[in-house]
Amino acid sequence: MSSFTFQPIGYLATPFADKFGIPRQPRLAPNALGTLKLLQPYDRAEAVRGLEDFSHVWLTFVFHQSAAGWKPTVRPPRLGGNTRIGVFASRSPFRPNPVGLSLVELIKIDTQSGVTLTFKGIDLVDGTPILDIKPYIPYAESIPDARSGFADSPPPELAVIFSPDITAHLKPELRELIKDILKQDPRPAYASDAKRIYGVRLYQFDVKWRCDGQTAYVVALEKVI
Repeated sequence: MSSFTFQPIGYLATPFADKFGIPRQPRLAPNALGTLKLLQPYDRAEAVRGLEDFSHVWLTFVFHQSAAGWKPTVRPPRLGGNTRIGVFASRSPFRPNPVGLSLVELIKIDTQSGVTLTFKGIDLVDGTPILDIKPYIPYAESIPDARSGFADSPPPELAVIFSPDITAHLKPELRELIKDILKQDPRPAYASDAKRIYGVRLYQFDVKWRCDGQTAYVVALEKVI
């Protein structure tokens, strides 16, 4: 039996300092940007030659913050956090080999000093090791009539309301990112306390919010020192 050792080609920089609040699938938060600076010896312009002709790419990554070990069954949030299914019928990080795929939009390639790629629709924590990049090919990989099990439709979305004192000092791009994240309701499936205050780390900010099950209320925005 063969064993394999993989080396990251780079580490993804994203707005998400913590796992809590990260979109559960890619492209659900189109305002979430990520940058990937390729490491040597992969940081050569010829290595990405032609990639600018593709709008989307697959990122192969490592679930580097997941607990060690794997689980034969998991409880997807989309099923309420109580129903168990097989790990291979899910996208859970608790896998025999902690690798995943993320389909993101490629918006910029900078080869002025090495190679830096910028993506939209990121769903990965800051510092995620990236193992590979492959172009997305619609004719081969888009199957409109494919069955999708328990994830047969997009998750319901919350309304997002900001306190007036926050809106006055909030940059538009950060406001849109907060809306992208909170409308997906990142709370645990069992959450029901409408008065509980949650925190989501985005860049250098701690976003404080609560939810009544239909609306997310942003109540404070604190800068993390």
